Amino acid sequence: MAASDSGSHGDVTDQHHQLSFARSYQIEALEQAIKKNTIVFLETGSGKTLIAIMLLRYYAHLLSKPSPYIAVFLVPTVVLVKQQAEYVRNHLDLKVEEYWGEKGVDNWDLDEWKKQRDENQLLVMTPDILKNALSHRLLTLDVIKVLIFDECHNARKNHAYAIIMREHYHHALRAGSSQLPRILGMTASPVKAKGSSSSDEYWKQIHELENLFHSKVYTCASESALAEHIAISTPKYKFYRAAEVPSQKFEEIKCKLLILREKYELAITNSNLLDSSKENTRTRLKRLSSHFEFCLYELGIWLALKAAEVHSCEATDIYNWGTSDVRGEAIAREFCKEAQNTFSSYIPPCWSVTYINKESVKRGLFTTKVMCLIESLAEYRDVKDMRCIIFVERVIAAMALKSLLCELYPDLFIWKAEYTAGRHLDLQSQSCNAQNKIIGEFRKGNVNIIVTTSILEEGLDVQSCNLVVRFDLSSTVCSFIQSRGRARMKNSEFLLLIPSEDRKTLEKVRNYLKSGDIMREESLNHASEPCAPLNNDILNEARFCVESTGASLSLSSSISMVYFYCSRLPSDGYFKPYPRFVIDKEAGTCSILFPKSCPLLSVHISSTEKMLKQLACLEACKQLHMVGALTDYLVPDTLEKADADAPEIAYDYEKEQAQYVPPELVGRVGSDSTKKFHFYAIKLKRNFEYDIPLQDIVLGINTELDLDNQRLEFDLEADRGSIDVSISYTGSSFLTSDQITTSYQFQMTVLRVLLDNSITKLNKYLQLGTKKNNIAVFDYLLFPSLGLNKSPLVIDWASVNSVVFPYLKQRNCSLMGKYHRQISTINGEVCSCLMENALVFTPHNGRLYCTTKRLVGLTGNSSLQLKEGEAVTYKEYYKTRYGIDLRYGEESFFAARQLFVVRNTLQKGRHHKEKETSNAGVELPPELCYILMSPIPVTTFYAFSFVPSIMHRIESWLLALNLKKMHLDCSESHGSMPAIKILEAITTKKCLEKFHLESLETLGDSFLKYAASQQLFKTFQNQHEGILSSRREKVISNASLCRLGCNRNIPGFIRNKPFDPKTWVVPGDLSGSFKLEDTVFSTKRKVYVGNNRVIKKKVIADVVEALIGVFLSEGGEMAALSFMSWLGIKVDLVNTPYIREVTLQPEKYLNIKHLESLLKYTFRDASLLVEALTHGSYMIPEIPKCYQRLEFLGDAVLDYLITVHLYNKYPGKSPGMLTDLRSASVNNDCYAQSAFKVDLHKHILHGSQALHQHLVRVINEIDHATLESTFGWDSETSFPKVLGDIIESLAGAIFVDSGYDKNQVFKSIRPLLEPLVTPETLKLHPIKELHDLCQKHHFEIKKTANRTEDGTVCFSLEVEYGGHAIKESAMAADKKMGERLASKNILKRVKESLLELD
Repeated sequence: MAASDSGSHGDVTDQHHQLSFARSYQIEALEQAIKKNTIVFLETGSGKTLIAIMLLRYYAHLLSKPSPYIAVFLVPTVVLVKQQAEYVRNHLDLKVEEYWGEKGVDNWDLDEWKKQRDENQLLVMTPDILKNALSHRLLTLDVIKVLIFDECHNARKNHAYAIIMREHYHHALRAGSSQLPRILGMTASPVKAKGSSSSDEYWKQIHELENLFHSKVYTCASESALAEHIAISTPKYKFYRAAEVPSQKFEEIKCKLLILREKYELAITNSNLLDSSKENTRTRLKRLSSHFEFCLYELGIWLALKAAEVHSCEATDIYNWGTSDVRGEAIAREFCKEAQNTFSSYIPPCWSVTYINKESVKRGLFTTKVMCLIESLAEYRDVKDMRCIIFVERVIAAMALKSLLCELYPDLFIWKAEYTAGRHLDLQSQSCNAQNKIIGEFRKGNVNIIVTTSILEEGLDVQSCNLVVRFDLSSTVCSFIQSRGRARMKNSEFLLLIPSEDRKTLEKVRNYLKSGDIMREESLNHASEPCAPLNNDILNEARFCVESTGASLSLSSSISMVYFYCSRLPSDGYFKPYPRFVIDKEAGTCSILFPKSCPLLSVHISSTEKMLKQLACLEACKQLHMVGALTDYLVPDTLEKADADAPEIAYDYEKEQAQYVPPELVGRVGSDSTKKFHFYAIKLKRNFEYDIPLQDIVLGINTELDLDNQRLEFDLEADRGSIDVSISYTGSSFLTSDQITTSYQFQMTVLRVLLDNSITKLNKYLQLGTKKNNIAVFDYLLFPSLGLNKSPLVIDWASVNSVVFPYLKQRNCSLMGKYHRQISTINGEVCSCLMENALVFTPHNGRLYCTTKRLVGLTGNSSLQLKEGEAVTYKEYYKTRYGIDLRYGEESFFAARQLFVVRNTLQKGRHHKEKETSNAGVELPPELCYILMSPIPVTTFYAFSFVPSIMHRIESWLLALNLKKMHLDCSESHGSMPAIKILEAITTKKCLEKFHLESLETLGDSFLKYAASQQLFKTFQNQHEGILSSRREKVISNASLCRLGCNRNIPGFIRNKPFDPKTWVVPGDLSGSFKLEDTVFSTKRKVYVGNNRVIKKKVIADVVEALIGVFLSEGGEMAALSFMSWLGIKVDLVNTPYIREVTLQPEKYLNIKHLESLLKYTFRDASLLVEALTHGSYMIPEIPKCYQRLEFLGDAVLDYLITVHLYNKYPGKSPGMLTDLRSASVNNDCYAQSAFKVDLHKHILHGSQALHQHLVRVINEIDHATLESTFGWDSETSFPKVLGDIIESLAGAIFVDSGYDKNQVFKSIRPLLEPLVTPETLKLHPIKELHDLCQKHHFEIKKTANRTEDGTVCFSLEVEYGGHAIKESAMAADKKMGERLASKNILKRVKESLLELD
């Protein structure tokens, strides 16, 4: 059935031909549902969901997008969400989405819900999600066209179904809204209460359900009307005699369990568990003991043993305890193990579980009820494809009976058994995945029997069930009807286990069996009666509504909102924020005390009404909204503020980013006119010995450059050593059109043969140079210099003009003598002097050479010594090797060398070669040479082999210069900003050059954090640390910085990969392989766009931080703030006032004088010192705030101060060194050790037992004398994070009190941190060192962490390499410390292994 077929929405009878598969009663129900709100009351398996499908199909035309309307399908459990959604997808072409709590919907805002509404047509969800979305006005009823309630009988009291109807639907109905959804309820029993023989009582409950849903019940006239379509199971009674249990034995066991429990309760008292954990564990033992006693009396000794055995096992991913208290878990398991041993002692030796007989009952091993169950199942032993569900009341009974049935397989039965049950606080619980898997196996027939609680009564589709057993009788009519309905196969049976002579139970069963007919009859008798309005007392319940949005809270929902709000406040491992209630019923007062991070400290109400707590919470919600802690949608500001900048952060980032080209190096070719050039001397000075001189170069460009200090200097890493490069301006001059053309041809020839070493490619490029005009290309000229010491500008025009040699008609030399004689070449006869310094091509081997001198006397008849030791003549060699006969055997050869290899000489750490390669020098017969250029010395080719690297650096420097100018176009100057430093900031580590952005990024990151934190701290003075951190994250996050950087076109300036000379574009290249297109920024500044490349968001963010670092280091804080403002980060560190309104007597709480002496600072407002040392757990109203806000500020201040200190103190260190120094200095471990060293832990105001225990443990483990340094990672003790936090909060307090004097902060805090880390004392974090080492050598790391029964963590590491493995483990109080210690242990062994491999 496709939604697209449902465009007709006339009377449903017109669509009967399309519903031929539907049963008559389903069509009748659909007709009623179309006309009015309806509750479909039909048996389980009668196809109620199909009625919902048909109703959705009828309304589908209204849901087609871009329609704003949706339909909502509510189901009571998470398990049913997927089932019903899949069912709809199989029958309708609607866009269906599923929603449940773990999907994170609690944190969704209006935009996210709008997105869900725009993209989907049907939303299948649990009811709490819709209830909350309606309350917060994130969804409204007027956009819901159809609202379906599955298992609608659950709508009682404060169930979400009831709240949706009471607080939203009926309020809208009373307000006269015409845009209300069509309601469809579905149930197998509209009555959920206990059974009754009174038809009036049934009608009363049905009528209440109809009124609540503003719907009328549809049902069939009788059960027989359904019988022809669905199988209705036959009830069958199984009576068992309640035999007397061996009371003396049972009382003895009960007494032993009590003694055992007291033993473990004493162990709990003497343990170091937290008080809350002790209480929880005591409660658990008490309940476990109660469960075992229940099994003992109701099921027998053997099943009580099995119950204890199940709970003595370790928790798994399938069965878990639902707690994170490992030590409490361990105690509970040990108790269960001893209980198991107690029960085992009463099992006779050699007894088998298959002995289910009267003797076993007499001994108390089984009860008669269990024996009745097994005997009943035995009657169905011959049934093929058995699918049986056994319903029990308690989870523990389901576990025990499943164990029994498994023990009986395959001796008594060939059926496999499982159990499913809902979550229970005291017992091991199944995960949802485990439950779904079991039900799936049951459907397939791989599981034959499921022992279950009421979880399988509702909704879950298990159609193939042929036997249902009620081991425990249903407690309600609804439960009875639904469990009976699970038996869906033809001739299925519904087996009821009833104690014989128990007339009361038998009467209840008879009432249950009659209840279906009574409910149908009452529903039909009152079918014409209209629904009554809800009681005014219900509708007039006190509520709070926000006028601007319509979001509302009722008395019943206000309590959960107060707890939810507190749960979103900042917390740590020692304190979870929660509200404290002080209720005086006699005085009629209620007070709520909020955590210190809440802007509302307390709420007090007085009332004569009973619901004091609800009234107080509703008033608290009003006040929280008034102060902005709850938004206009009545969600905690911690949720909404985190998304305050969501539209900006959700930047549609494209990984493909343009690479900019500086306009100074670009022009348009094709002009025949004379042109002015600005000339720059590129002076090359090498720092090594080599037999070929290094010639200087002249650069000619169209514009004059803004050189810092009139010079640009850098060095190159050649094969044999370094070369100093110095570039300076020499003046301007005009070149003629012919000079320009020749110069382009010269540099194209020289550079192409150096890059390609190919005559074919050279000819291709030279031919293209004549075909294209007026296109943007790299437009600058490079000339060899005759020597800069003679003149400001001496271009070696002879070498430049050498490029026209092949085209000259006259090649003879006018000079005479032995050095000037005619020789034969492929070009023809030329003077020997033209062959001495030339670029030649030898077709016989396809190579290019530079000739250097004539080898007089070395001819074709001369001897050549081969590598093999054989001596032949050159004539013989060429004949043998190339098949060439040298015609001019007496002609002298010429010395030549192969062309120089062009390398990336900007790359750091290049290997220096000491010797020339063996094949560098050759001897060439002139008759085999084609002269390409002459005269041109080898020194020119040597110098030009460095040109690509030199020009790449100049191009990169010009990009940095353009970025600097682009900023200055919009901002005032704050001092000199060298372009070379900006170049450092836009150069990433991947470029492999001597400098990169890491140091500047570290500096910029710390200043950005410092500036943003200070601004937020002052601006949002009533907001807690959680909101401040969320807002700061939006400012300094990679996503935000990437967006800001992209808005300012920064990605185009970034250099993010090593220079590859092979991809370098020779100036004047017209091949079209590299297209340049101009782009103009908003400042009218123009650059050119070259090829695109992939850049990650983090790289852009890192560059932005590095640029902030440049402006900070070169121009100071005002320059950095100016650059940040240009980016779009507005921070004012000067003009934002900070107001404090705190009145308390600090001396009552702290030894102020001692602390001021320790800090070497006297506070103007000592209440800041109290706040800085107050933990959130210290919940006394006299101290209104805890240290979290000051910690937020102090963290940023200390980070900035220490980073600047390290940056300035170690300027010559590598960028990575600064990062490592900062990491070792700015961390909580370092701060915590500092705090402990000066006994600050003695001054912390807290009320946390967990923190106290942690401090005691540290005191016992650590000797102050061992804390020689507070940096590094050597400590094997896990310090409380609170200790590190208070160093930061003290820094924040001093910063605020001193009028934001950061120097005073450093002066006060630095002595506490001494000695600061130095490059000599630096030790890398073992986790980082191990990671880097393994990454370098391609080793694989595997990690596992397990918490032991005493609460400690066992962290294991395994490093795999070359078929070998190294394993190490460490025990620690927490996972973080465990990984550090394990990494430290394994590092030593990995290093030893590497030495062995070497």
